[in-house]
Amino acid sequence: MSNIFASRLKYAMQQRGITATELCDKTDIPKSAISQYLSGAFKPKQTRTYVLAETLRVDAAWLTGYDVPMERGLSSVDISAFDNIFPIEMRRIPLIGSIACGEPVYAGEEHESYILAGTDVKADFCLRAKGDSMTGARILDGDIVFVRRQDMVENGQIAAVIIGDEATLKRVYYYREKNLLILKPENPAYQDMIYSENELDGVKILGLAVAFQSDVR
Repeated sequence: MSNIFASRLKYAMQQRGITATELCDKTDIPKSAISQYLSGAFKPKQTRTYVLAETLRVDAAWLTGYDVPMERGLSSVDISAFDNIFPIEMRRIPLIGSIACGEPVYAGEEHESYILAGTDVKADFCLRAKGDSMTGARILDGDIVFVRRQDMVENGQIAAVIIGDEATLKRVYYYREKNLLILKPENPAYQDMIYSENELDGVKILGLAVAFQSDVR
């Protein structure tokens, strides 16, 4: 399947007159990754496939190897006839590294890529979840978590939290009268992370988790 993707990607680039360098600039996908897609060494994940298809103005299903027209067009099925199917307007949100759903991980600020999300997702950036401590909230390892930047959240809300130079995703409970902060996982296999008094100086709320994106498993 990766060879089919590679051949169709090359063909689409030729038809649109776009070089690998130009495609890299337009999509913010690293040139090394574009080279791997063109060689057939790797096939991109769904989000990058959509970015490439959007940039090249081709059907994403065609690009991945399905027997459908290359040109994007209306489906033969009238989706307006279904009251539970809604059109989605997309925008790109920067993906900033990974965040731990377990033990904290280093909190980098370098943009790994961009993720397509509906315009109704009011987020400033997103992070890739690592670990299984938030499975009770249906956030699994590898999921994309969308975060709205803010320095305070309500008790019980899920937030991206910076601890020193590390980051984690947990449910937040702050008790002002006790000057006590509890970061709760959503998996009984993990213990609460508790901070009080001077320990709070090293803890910072990065933002509120407002949505997550998960592949069908």
